Amino acid sequence: MRTLNLGIVAHVDAGKTTLTERLLFAAGVIDEIGRVDDGSTQTDTLTLERQRGITIKSAVVSFVIDDVTVNLIDTPGHPDFIAEVERVLGVLDGAVLIVSAVEGVQSQTRLLMRALQRLRVPTLIFVNKIDRVGAQYERSLRSIAERLTPAIIPLGSTSGLGTRSPGFAPYGAVDADFTSGLVDLLADHDDTFLAAYVNDEATVSYRRLRGELAAQTGQALVHPVFFGSAITGAGVDELISGITELLPAAEGDVDSPVSGVVFKVERAPAGEKIAYVRMFSGTVRVRDLLRFDRDEEGKVTGVSVFERGSAVQRASVAAGQIGKLRGLGEVRIGTEIGEQRTTQERHYFAPPTLETVVVPSRSADKGALHVALTQLAEQDPLINLRQDDIRQELHVSLYGEVQKEVIGATLANDYDIDVEFRETTAICVERPIGVGAAVELLPKARSPTTPFLATIGLRVEPAALDSGVQFGLDVQVGSIPTHVFKTVEAFHEAMERTVIETLRQGIYGWEVTDCSVTMIDCDYQAPPRRWPGTTASDFRLLTPLALMGALKQAGTVVCEPIHRFHLEIPSDMFGVTVSALARLRAVPQTQKMQGSSYLLEGEVPATRVHELQQQLPALTRGEGLVECEFDSYRAVRGKIPTRPRTDYNPLNRKEYLLHVMRRV
Repeated sequence: MRTLNLGIVAHVDAGKTTLTERLLFAAGVIDEIGRVDDGSTQTDTLTLERQRGITIKSAVVSFVIDDVTVNLIDTPGHPDFIAEVERVLGVLDGAVLIVSAVEGVQSQTRLLMRALQRLRVPTLIFVNKIDRVGAQYERSLRSIAERLTPAIIPLGSTSGLGTRSPGFAPYGAVDADFTSGLVDLLADHDDTFLAAYVNDEATVSYRRLRGELAAQTGQALVHPVFFGSAITGAGVDELISGITELLPAAEGDVDSPVSGVVFKVERAPAGEKIAYVRMFSGTVRVRDLLRFDRDEEGKVTGVSVFERGSAVQRASVAAGQIGKLRGLGEVRIGTEIGEQRTTQERHYFAPPTLETVVVPSRSADKGALHVALTQLAEQDPLINLRQDDIRQELHVSLYGEVQKEVIGATLANDYDIDVEFRETTAICVERPIGVGAAVELLPKARSPTTPFLATIGLRVEPAALDSGVQFGLDVQVGSIPTHVFKTVEAFHEAMERTVIETLRQGIYGWEVTDCSVTMIDCDYQAPPRRWPGTTASDFRLLTPLALMGALKQAGTVVCEPIHRFHLEIPSDMFGVTVSALARLRAVPQTQKMQGSSYLLEGEVPATRVHELQQQLPALTRGEGLVECEFDSYRAVRGKIPTRPRTDYNPLNRKEYLLHVMRRV
């Protein structure tokens, strides 16, 4: 039996969870369709999800269609939980992107489609809610073509839009307009197909057209569009047929070396860590000793595989399947087990741009709060738990205020810890603006000003936007202490790790990015001499002094996160809305009339997005609509914001050496 790992993705409230329920019902997995509002769905199992009526954590369910086992992953739609979606995208064989027939393409829809296209995930589009008043066929298609991709083809027509009994009728070979449009679309992406059609139109059968449609859909070149209603079931059977016909099943050799990736981590009631793994090749069995993260390993004590609705215990999980593994206590989200498939972590969405300090209401809960937040960070690494030992504070990163509310409720419900949050602030970044270099020399004698037995010279310079931190060596091989690090590669890896860690706090305390660091000088003390020889810690502890010296010489600029907004307001509310935007430091860049409404697009600081969303209803009599998404980091104008340091401050040599030597 084939396996298809399928993601359901959409903007919040477009109907993902309801469609999941309808698919499970159609496949015979459940006898009754649950309702999101009633908290009775199969995938929204968390108490908070049932209370709020939104998906917070991705969930996996399974069903069978003909000879295909579908592992369906329901993902959150709210932008505050986009990190959950990101972790799922890399394990998918195909996706269904849901668009509302009433609201059309929304901000989250565009973000998701761009990510799916970057990953070349085969994607079907399902236009949901055709039973709602205001649902439109042509407008929906036009919105998809203009705002998502022009490479679409509707696979049927609708009837009864906006009624309780809408319908979706699939096109067939006799529908001339459909077959003509299909030929045009497919010919745009395949010259061989175009040549065959031009040479002899009669030889291109409808069966071949459908086969070519499946092939190009499987290559993520075209995107078939279905219409329907997850509530009434209209169009769902046709969507199910499209899933099995048009989306490619999982590939992988069960006898090859083991390769898989952990995309979700949860804890059992007793505290045991459970890893959700997508297997790309090989087979993992109970009691297997698995290697992961280069030099770690763990013994598998239990395996569950998703079958017909839920996870069932099995002796093994094989290529193409999704399994739950127990016994791997040190795994994290993104951990690759067995053979490595990628060389570096990849992000498909912007990182969190906000942060806040979490404070326990009872001082006695400080230790318990740290443990609880550490476990939450296992499930969502982008929380990026940051501990300030100097001020005894815990910081967490956020996508928005809803995520903050969920963290607070989770701590109260699951850990019995009541917390308060300080003011939400923007997470800025620093970028170098020039070239700087600094050298720390190997001392000729024991010295309190340079107690490290090493020479390190580093050059810092700007790198391309969004390139992160790059590190390289420009020193002679003979100057590298291979008696300590064994190989040049090991030395490079250790130094790169230290450089990246040091650059988490720049001149103004913010993480430094888009930066190139090159080692330009290196030396060591070989034993036996008057002193013990150079150790790895000499290089590790000396690097921050040289690196921050070079960075200070280069200089940095602090950049704040900026979001792009798309705002629709009544025309008579234009003046008052623009004045409010100015107070929020939002800058409209384009404006145009559309009927009785104004459409405004522009930029707003990330810290003001929540205020804009809160103020808009009062400003526009409840008629305004706003969509916001991260755009870029821009240099701060005016007073430069700083972030208190949480390290031993290598910018202050005396303070750094005092703390480091005391610790050593």
